[in-house]
Amino acid sequence: MQIENLLGMVQKPARYTGEELHSIKKPWETTALRFAFCFPDIYEIAMSHLGIKILYGIVNNCEDMLCERVFMPWTDMRQLLIKHRLPLFSIESKIPLNQFDIIGFTLQYEMSYTSVIDMLSLGGVPVWSSERSQADPIVIAGGPCAFNPEPLADFIDAFVIGDGEDAILDVLNLIKTANKEGLTRLAVLWRLADIKGVYVPSLYDVQYSNQGSLLNMSPKPGFIIPEKIEKRIVKDLNAAYFPCDFPLPYIEVVHDRAVLEVMRGCTRGCRFCQAGMIYRPVREREPVRLAETAFDLVKNSGYDEVSLTSLSTGDYSGLSKLVMNIKNILEGKRVTLSFPSLRVDGKLDEMLEDIEKTRKTGITFALEAGTQRLRDVINKGIHDDNLFMSVKSAFSHGIGRIKLYFMIGLPTETMEDLDGIAHVVKEIKRIYYALQKEKRPRQLIITCSVSVFVPKAFTPFQWVSQDTEEVIKEKQSYLRSIMKMKDVVYHWHDPETSVIEACFSRGDRRLSAVLYRAWELGAVLEGWSELFKVSIWRQAFEDTDLSLSYYTARERDKNEFLPWDIVHAGVSKAYLWNEYKRALNGLPTADCRKACYHCGVHQLEGGCFNESLDRV
Repeated sequence: MQIENLLGMVQKPARYTGEELHSIKKPWETTALRFAFCFPDIYEIAMSHLGIKILYGIVNNCEDMLCERVFMPWTDMRQLLIKHRLPLFSIESKIPLNQFDIIGFTLQYEMSYTSVIDMLSLGGVPVWSSERSQADPIVIAGGPCAFNPEPLADFIDAFVIGDGEDAILDVLNLIKTANKEGLTRLAVLWRLADIKGVYVPSLYDVQYSNQGSLLNMSPKPGFIIPEKIEKRIVKDLNAAYFPCDFPLPYIEVVHDRAVLEVMRGCTRGCRFCQAGMIYRPVREREPVRLAETAFDLVKNSGYDEVSLTSLSTGDYSGLSKLVMNIKNILEGKRVTLSFPSLRVDGKLDEMLEDIEKTRKTGITFALEAGTQRLRDVINKGIHDDNLFMSVKSAFSHGIGRIKLYFMIGLPTETMEDLDGIAHVVKEIKRIYYALQKEKRPRQLIITCSVSVFVPKAFTPFQWVSQDTEEVIKEKQSYLRSIMKMKDVVYHWHDPETSVIEACFSRGDRRLSAVLYRAWELGAVLEGWSELFKVSIWRQAFEDTDLSLSYYTARERDKNEFLPWDIVHAGVSKAYLWNEYKRALNGLPTADCRKACYHCGVHQLEGGCFNESLDRV
């Protein structure tokens, strides 16, 4: 049976057809290097991701290389592929995964790890890197989760740490040359390990104590390769490639809009936020160039919404100028600007004036904690007065849809902090109803989403224990009881998923066995709540003689060797520990645009934009 014959048997066949506007299909036989970009989730998630659009364009702009997309099939297509013994294939040319020279996964979420294994297996590629032969593709991985590569170390040949725009071409060019020279697989991996930002786990020894704790990781004897892997950084975002003619999906995807990355990195220093640490230093794009890009995006896509995205778009120094330029260049096209979330500061009024004229939308505030005490612990830098003034301003601009993000299980959290979440919501309701009817939106909807705190590598909270499932469930039950209010929609996250996520966010290489066993037991597409089965994970830990609580509920020692210590992400361990101690004392640290706190990023090649400031 041919793949095309399966399309009438599945939901949303457009997930697999390809042929979208702006998709690229190059001649297979005459192209020197063939790269499969794999996203370990379904089409609607993958096609919302900016990174895949960037690398897809970069590789396909090289005349002698091709990049084709391979996504995780939904359960119906997966079952059909297995039933009819058909391999997982690329969207563009319907080529089996194992026919590519190199396979690259982007790792955005720990719960997608078993889908990585499944995609390799479905594509006819040996899942264990040690079992791949000379004829098999080289399997690489990058993305934010690659900053702790160890849980996937036995499945991935090489990890690319940091920004991928330049690194991907270094990797692909090396493999293209190696193919011409006929190098052995080991020789290729050794050469890859010499590329800055590339980690080849099979070339490093891992040492454990008799008690089972990690002692050290170092290059194997005979291999002259880096002791630590320094992340890659794109220094000049203005010179970096940005896609304006990416493939346009035939079906609605999760983020169905044009996305404009205004800057990379963040200076706020939130202590729970991994992205804010690993993407340092901050680099901004020029407003004029961004406005021109916005015009090209709308022209090539037909989208009526442009999202200005970054970790903290409100901190972009050229925001006012950018909004004005985009308004001018897109005047009359009825295109709306949107933000993932807004900061509660003096810029909000100006942004609301400029942005919300085309269409009344909701606004989002990521508060994370309900009390000022806990916000100081996590270094969030938001005060109630600022928040309530911002909400009142939003109401005055006709915006009645407010989305709030919180977390539970943060270090030092008490029940009073949970009460603070309800207090914030009640105060927003009070402000709304205190306004005269003619001066407020017709309807108020407050959506309150409360996630579970997951400790992450390269954050000041990388040493802390996570709340147990029982404690998380008690807190969620209490919150549900106090959040039953008119005009309020309350969402919470599955605590069992968050515990498994925490396990792999800080796990070591031994967890490869757990991942494989969970996959054998049927764990795939684990990021989808309807498919997640915690019983599988408990069985996998039991079968591999490993303890789940060892990775989640255990507080790490200051001097403990951590699995991600093999990576140099810029921020130093000493800086993170100092921030952890400040957190426990409730001491906030100011935005590093105001003063340099010697986090360590200035020591990276290219340094930090903040070099002119005095260090404290």
